[in-house]
Amino acid sequence: YLPTSVSEKTELQRILDAIKVIQNISNLPISVDTCRANVAKHALEYGTEIINDISGLKYDPKMIDVVRKYRPSLVLCAFDSKRVIGDIQSTKDLLKDSLKLANTAGISSDKIVLDPAIGFFRKSGKGSFFTKIKSDWLKRDLSVIQNLKSIKMNHPLLISVSNKSFIGKILGKENVSDRLFGSLAAEVISVLNGADIIRTHNVAQTKDAITIASRLSKRHKGL
Repeated sequence: YLPTSVSEKTELQRILDAIKVIQNISNLPISVDTCRANVAKHALEYGTEIINDISGLKYDPKMIDVVRKYRPSLVLCAFDSKRVIGDIQSTKDLLKDSLKLANTAGISSDKIVLDPAIGFFRKSGKGSFFTKIKSDWLKRDLSVIQNLKSIKMNHPLLISVSNKSFIGKILGKENVSDRLFGSLAAEVISVLNGADIIRTHNVAQTKDAITIASRLSKRHKGL
């Protein structure tokens, strides 16, 4: 799975509609996924508190100005528009580049979460929001999950492995609806390996799985 692009107008309308719905039923902080500065600007003006930029602030040069003005919390994903090796070190280097950008915008360290971008590194493909690599994408994703602690760099780590391609590849399940148990296993392992935040399609099931795993492991923090 790789993300597809829509027009800025379409993206903005979808996001603002979603924000309104969420605000009508909840007071929870809202995170918006966007790489576009104008979309982020409008979302923040509507009360969004977190911007999740899968380009790590590298896609839209105007994003820095928006971040500097509104000072949101950030989720920074590993990304490069050029081809990279695709190993642990290159992932860390890409995240460090994004941290430097956030620092120039005056974002404090405690408002930043890192995401190594599982599923967004490929040897080939279309679209602007994935990083081309020289190595095998499956080996890259598995290696990152196995070595999460080395990527943290004193920031919380967000992992999104739910329904991802590597699960389908390992299990031979092309249909994402058949990947629930694989997703739960990958999420539990991610937490045990150092992940602090899990982004998932299966909230209730994931919460149960991680609660038990945390209670039975050294990572128990009163979940």
